[in-house]
Amino acid sequence: MTVCFVGLVGTVHGQNYKTGVGLRLGSPTGITVKHFFASKSAVEGMLSFGWGGLGLTGLYELHNDIAEVPGLTWYYGIGAHLATSTSKSNPWGDRDNSIYLGADGIIGLEYTFKEAPVTIGLDAMPIVNLVERPGVWLQGGISFRYNFR
Repeated sequence: MTVCFVGLVGTVHGQNYKTGVGLRLGSPTGITVKHFFASKSAVEGMLSFGWGGLGLTGLYELHNDIAEVPGLTWYYGIGAHLATSTSKSNPWGDRDNSIYLGADGIIGLEYTFKEAPVTIGLDAMPIVNLVERPGVWLQGGISFRYNFR
């Protein structure tokens, strides 16, 4: 993935969108929506699915330009998750019909294409599960969003 991002450096442009909607692949996998309410401040919501359940994650993020590479930003943030599972194959527990609640962090890189209203992001998400099965996990993924300016 890093090689792909380095190859895109010449065709990307700094964050210049208001809202992005798209798909997130990884853990969690699902739908992602990011909305900027200031030039560097954004909120991101993820609706994830898998393990026989659904999850909802909300994050507050701060974005910072990488001056040497136009179009590339790095970001970090905090938030929380609420998830359900009706399957014993979920990674957090061994019971049916469980509800999970916890705190999330995020750190990542994001490219915004100059010529197309598209953003690609790569991130790591450490989570602390507090309710149902306490523990710490490291998740991550890649996101593809269509941007509205």
